[in-house]
Amino acid sequence: MKKSDLRALIAVPLVILIAVAVSLAGSQGGVTVFGFPLFAWGVTLAFILQWIAFVFAYILKTEKFYDLTGSITYILVVTLTVIFNPLTDGRAYLLMGMVILWAVRLGSFLFLRIRAAGEDRRFREIKVSFSRFLLAWTMQGLWVTFALAAALVVLTSNTRIELGALALVGFLVWLFGFSIEIIADRQKSAFKADPVNEGKFINVGLWSWSRHPNYFGEIILWIGVAIIALPVLNGWQWITLISPVFVVVLLTRISGIPMLEKRADEKWGGQEAYEAYKTQTPVLIPRPPSGRK
Repeated sequence: MKKSDLRALIAVPLVILIAVAVSLAGSQGGVTVFGFPLFAWGVTLAFILQWIAFVFAYILKTEKFYDLTGSITYILVVTLTVIFNPLTDGRAYLLMGMVILWAVRLGSFLFLRIRAAGEDRRFREIKVSFSRFLLAWTMQGLWVTFALAAALVVLTSNTRIELGALALVGFLVWLFGFSIEIIADRQKSAFKADPVNEGKFINVGLWSWSRHPNYFGEIILWIGVAIIALPVLNGWQWITLISPVFVVVLLTRISGIPMLEKRADEKWGGQEAYEAYKTQTPVLIPRPPSGRK
């Protein structure tokens, strides 16, 4: 067995242990179903769905429904936890609606994109390895757990606090981030669909303000979700604020920006226009082009 395969096999139970720790923290003061914390049921469902999908994905050696499965997982987890919580209130319904709207939009966008592209290059090597491919799907279960953690506390809590100014602020922050993400994705899709732009990098619209405006929007919308959840958090549940922190780390340090920046450098590095774009345009946080020297 290759070292990379062995490391992946060892990593799987470690990922599960991390998820268990988050479940214990998030379940504090929450409702139980069949004697088991509803928060933990949600986390368990997230992983089970990934492993079921993995079986079919490994047999078919495909990653085409990886992102779609992740989005469906978000939808099922928030929907079922709301259904099984007899104390569901307006805050829970608001968060459920926000998560579902985000998941439907992003999931369909990513699925159509990979169907058009034919493959997701991130999986080109690992989908032929049982342990590495299993780890990728298991990590998606952890991704759902971390990103959804703060909202999941609200959806499974027996603490009910009326919606107030903080909820409005959180919703407006989420709406801002959600809008930025949609606009950025549509601008990039339109740019790539134009034959005139074949082989070029995008530097127009929001992409002239930031090299990754879609990721900026993604980070902002999860901060909005966390803000709405704040009044309900108590004790160990504060650990679930790892949600927006995780999204930031994931997109800026692991699978998001680093991979895309490397790919872009390999494709356009050394070109005067691209190097100028990199120098003048922030990596993440938008800045108006007119404000640069």
